[in-house]
Amino acid sequence: MTAPSNLPSRLRLACDSCGSTFDEWRWRCSCGAPLDFDSTPTPTSPTPDDADLDYRRGLWAFDDFLPPTPQATLGEGMTPLVDASEWEASFKLEYVFPTGSFKDRGATTTLSVASELGVERIVEDSSGNAGAAIATYAARAGIDAEIYVPASVKPAKVRAIERAGAKPVRIEGTRQDVTDACVEAVEEGNAWYASHAWNPAFFAGTATVAYEIAAQRDWTAPDAVVTPLGHGTLFLGAYRGFRDLYEAGWIDRIPELYGAQAAGYSPIADARHHTTTETNDVADGIQIRNPVRETEIHEALDETGGDAIALSADAVEDELDRLHRHGFYTEPTCAVAPAALRELRLSGVLTMDDDVVVPLTGSGLKS
Repeated sequence: MTAPSNLPSRLRLACDSCGSTFDEWRWRCSCGAPLDFDSTPTPTSPTPDDADLDYRRGLWAFDDFLPPTPQATLGEGMTPLVDASEWEASFKLEYVFPTGSFKDRGATTTLSVASELGVERIVEDSSGNAGAAIATYAARAGIDAEIYVPASVKPAKVRAIERAGAKPVRIEGTRQDVTDACVEAVEEGNAWYASHAWNPAFFAGTATVAYEIAAQRDWTAPDAVVTPLGHGTLFLGAYRGFRDLYEAGWIDRIPELYGAQAAGYSPIADARHHTTTETNDVADGIQIRNPVRETEIHEALDETGGDAIALSADAVEDELDRLHRHGFYTEPTCAVAPAALRELRLSGVLTMDDDVVVPLTGSGLKS
């Protein structure tokens, strides 16, 4: 069953590219561009005290900013923000989510929208983490799911998909081949596309990382935030979240945003710099050569004064070992962000005095 027409006003869709608006759900604009919600709720209240927010609700404590209502939730969010003195930074421990990655932020909001719209079957394409998250929250919502994954996907991630009752569909070829096969299924079948790259509800969820960081820092923004960058779900979520907080008057500036890409899969960094010709296959979770929201990523980098950087396999492996030695048991893709922080400091883009937050995005238990 696909989503009905006559969307509630808070879920109506708009295209930034051509200006079209839609009162019925669709996964992309007729011009081919991704869609977003026509408007984002912005609180008119002053910066809250801790007593004004019920953190027991996890990320849904910030529902004043969220178009969806919590219909598929596992108590996700409010992940720890801890001092990482060896890096002269703070780490946001996104790998302690129910399925072991930050993708739960977008999965809870996406499946909440699907549930509200009466969707009965969803499909998603993923290198693993998003698929496991979407499958888990689909199970929570009682919605059937098929997850298209690369044939080489890690067994632990396939097990998470299968044990949630979803059907993994293995596709040979590149990551783009996986997406193409999933889109074909969407266009030919009767399924709702719960894409972490296309679905605006997913980005509404990932924006909560910024709300949490600001709240955990007594409503001050850091100087910079460094995230992994593939399709940009966490990067753009952070950008949108900090922008929302700034527009609400809850923080006084938006931090510089830096995206860490895997060499050989680094279209954003390649467009901005001369990058290495080697291929980094260690960071398998961000092997994206054609990000759906590439224009928006560049705009966020320009508007915040940030940048994108491509990391080698050796740099990521070295940083992963360092993370593990200091008690942060993360998966390889996660290590691109602290590795990028190291490079940004060595090049003088960021100094040791800069106040930096780095999300650690996926659990090593899934490696």
